[in-house]
Amino acid sequence: MKTIRRLIHREALGAVTFVTIGFLALFFFFDLVDELRWVGRAGDEGYQLSHALLFVVLSIPSHLYELLPITVLIGTIFVMARLAQSSEFTIMRTSGMGPWRALRTLLTLGGVFVLLTFAVGDYLAPLTDRTAQLIKVRYLGRLTAGATGAWLKERQEDHSFAVNVRALTPNGGMLDVRIFEFDDKGRLASQTRAASGQVGSDGSWTLEKVQRSHFEQQSDKNEARVEHQDSPSLQWPTKISADMVAASLLKPDRMATLDLFQFIRHLNANGQSAQKYEIEFWRKVFYPLSCLVMVVLALPFAYLHFRSGGIAGYVFGGVMAGISFFLLNNVFGYAGNLQNWSPWLTAAAPGLIYSLLSLAAFGWLVLRR
Repeated sequence: MKTIRRLIHREALGAVTFVTIGFLALFFFFDLVDELRWVGRAGDEGYQLSHALLFVVLSIPSHLYELLPITVLIGTIFVMARLAQSSEFTIMRTSGMGPWRALRTLLTLGGVFVLLTFAVGDYLAPLTDRTAQLIKVRYLGRLTAGATGAWLKERQEDHSFAVNVRALTPNGGMLDVRIFEFDDKGRLASQTRAASGQVGSDGSWTLEKVQRSHFEQQSDKNEARVEHQDSPSLQWPTKISADMVAASLLKPDRMATLDLFQFIRHLNANGQSAQKYEIEFWRKVFYPLSCLVMVVLALPFAYLHFRSGGIAGYVFGGVMAGISFFLLNNVFGYAGNLQNWSPWLTAAAPGLIYSLLSLAAFGWLVLRR
């Protein structure tokens, strides 16, 4: 039985690797064509073909993370269908490979892909994505998100602060920083604007070319006195780190699970909406487990009876199932964010739906035959 398990694992690993390389090559081509439009935009010293190639190569781990459940499904379906067509799986069944043993064999294989997907999505992809973004920032200019940049909030004792950073520079600096301070009654206490800023080693911000307006409420009159102050630099103590600013400017799906968790805690502690980041956090948790769902969904294909032909049709069906899972995962993410659904249920729903489908197919084609 150990020999049979090794045979199935070896065949499945080879097929999944082949399918994954094919998809990655396709994405590499599309990404490169898209990046070519930026080549030469910033002059001879700007974004060149070599930078575009490096950016596309660094984007491969993100595509690998997104594609692994789909390629696991397609590769495993191909192997199971081919074993059924050549009657090899029939021989395995007569040798003692029962349905539950076959299921355990594929779940063991799926566990390997779960670990691989988690490692790529939580460690490799965030690192390469950040490096790729820094390359683009360095040769094309600044990194921004939307028209107003990043907005963050922080509470210090009885005062609260709303912080706006318009863009990040290639060296990690901040451009066009605005800080609004509110007192314990929610009234605007001060407004600070700086042309640039840097996060120091102690966590405080060093702001340059600062314009500060302080609003002092008159106790005996229903009016405020405004004091204006200009200074070349200013130290602002804060717990908002450079990673939090970068996280606000980057897509949440490009962050590691631990970074997402810490960022969600910061948003909740300061009264900001964390729905989008909570959904992405739970998607990060559940997405690697979808590899287990895919191998279970592929198992019934080994119990189909056909002698010649038909594999291409079943593999095409696997491709469609994989694409539908990817689309359903994205649709639930957007719908959950708009409708304010429970984050963990929104993230788990696609996997639960496909789990029920795979178990139903397993029960119908395997256990009842």
